Amino acid sequence: MEYRPYGKTGKLVSVLSFGAMRLPQDDDEAVHIMQRGLDLGINLIDTALVYGPDGRSEKLVGRAIKGRREQVYISTKNPLHDDTAAGWRKRLEQSLTNLDTDYIDFYVLVHDVKWDAFNSSFKNPGQGLEEALKARDEGLVHHFTFSSHDSPENVHKLIDTGLFEGMIVQYNLLDRAYEECIAHAHEVGMGVQVMGPVAGGRLGVRSAKLERFLENIGSTAELALRFVISNPHVTTAMSGMSTLEQVEENCAVANNKGPLSAAEREAVLRLYEENRKLAELYCTGCGYCMPCPQGVGIPLIFAAMIQHKVWEASEAARRQYRRILEGRARWQDQEVKAADACVECGQCEQKCPQKIPIIQQLKESHAALAGD
Repeated sequence: MEYRPYGKTGKLVSVLSFGAMRLPQDDDEAVHIMQRGLDLGINLIDTALVYGPDGRSEKLVGRAIKGRREQVYISTKNPLHDDTAAGWRKRLEQSLTNLDTDYIDFYVLVHDVKWDAFNSSFKNPGQGLEEALKARDEGLVHHFTFSSHDSPENVHKLIDTGLFEGMIVQYNLLDRAYEECIAHAHEVGMGVQVMGPVAGGRLGVRSAKLERFLENIGSTAELALRFVISNPHVTTAMSGMSTLEQVEENCAVANNKGPLSAAEREAVLRLYEENRKLAELYCTGCGYCMPCPQGVGIPLIFAAMIQHKVWEASEAARRQYRRILEGRARWQDQEVKAADACVECGQCEQKCPQKIPIIQQLKESHAALAGD
């Protein structure tokens, strides 16, 4: 396992870390797979107070690290349920109790922080930041970090406060919006924890095109993980593992194969850019065609068709379309129907800024994806 400096903290963190948000339902199994990850070289587990009912994830992490606390770094998060210093402190103390530990190594001061909320309330006298500084002085928290889905511009501002020693942002082959922020954070001496390296599973499907593209790449999930850790500005990729098989496979990738080479990384980025342009011939996902008077889930159908036609991930595409056929898919909280519900009224084509022949492509999509 490769270990990288976590910014200027003096700590070395495994390039693969354990994201404890998607733990299996069986508690003993959850503890077992985390401990197996530690046995294979992982030394950072990321959790949060709100992962699971009644702090379940933190409590299971506490069980997993029992007897080996000094070998493991813990990252957890404080949800800003209120703006009061007392409320922030209470949530910190709850996490310490759940984790059965005296201190937290990397503490997210505000879970999914927004710049406006941080700047207008959390920093004010008598609010959370004041209590956080006290907690650090007491040794309850060693390093301040933040997690955010805010705009890259606002994440840049959070970095420049100088308060944080690390950050958690999303980054993967499908979403590189924070790439410049990641580079900036590294430049100023912060650690970078990446969430969603496999894009919430979207990069975990079999893609014949990708598997032909690079030799020795066993799966798109492996490619996705190696892509993230090939960015030298990334400290660790947090993988949300829920089975022993996933732990074994991901650790094998981190231990034996490591990052993509510079040439491989450049080649795969070129492929993704070419495929992005091909995908836009089907749909950009803007949603201007919605709502459909008949309830057809046009963007979801075309997303499945892109998987099939562009990425040659046909098995995953048919599973996705089957969800629509069975009434198990939603678009902006509304249940949607499959392409065979289209009555060819043409309203969607009038609204499409790309002038896509939607009616014809819906027919093609249904023909390609509806069969077994």
